[in-house]
Amino acid sequence: MDRVIIGLTTLSAAGVLGIFSGRGAGGDLKPGDKAPDFALVGSDGKTYKLSDFVGKRAVVLAWFPKAFTPGCTTECKSLRTGGGALRAFDAAYFTASRDTPARNAEFAKSLGLDYPILSDPEGKVAKAYGVTDAVHRWARRWTFYIGADGKILAIDKKVNPETHAADVARRLAELGVPLASRER
Repeated sequence: MDRVIIGLTTLSAAGVLGIFSGRGAGGDLKPGDKAPDFALVGSDGKTYKLSDFVGKRAVVLAWFPKAFTPGCTTECKSLRTGGGALRAFDAAYFTASRDTPARNAEFAKSLGLDYPILSDPEGKVAKAYGVTDAVHRWARRWTFYIGADGKILAIDKKVNPETHAADVARRLAELGVPLASRER
């Protein structure tokens, strides 16, 4: 009987640790894994699908917790002001949150963003990427770098909102993402 109780206690503790560490459904994603597909509405009203980019160009998906909050505002402004450095690469880039499309459209307009914020109000894609779970209602501030082959190249779980654009550009270069052709 003691062995059964110890086994259940260990299993229970492992489950709790998994929730708090972000592991579990999607939280175990790592470089080399196929990125979960998505079809999310952007702040510009268009629907963006990861599958539309596979075989064509890399994708940067930068999750943030909540529109109109200080850190998220700083991060989105960084990506706006550093957009030239990001557009130098053959990569599409998006921010994403669990806010509604209307809320993200309002947020993007208030900041004068020149890139779309993707909306996942039901949290299905956020859960697949492991940025949210039963404990975390809002997405964690994690950035996923996805290669043109649809596989995860890198995951940044320590995003600095103030320097995010420069950090993303540096990481794209480190990952060998090619520069954009002049025709784009």
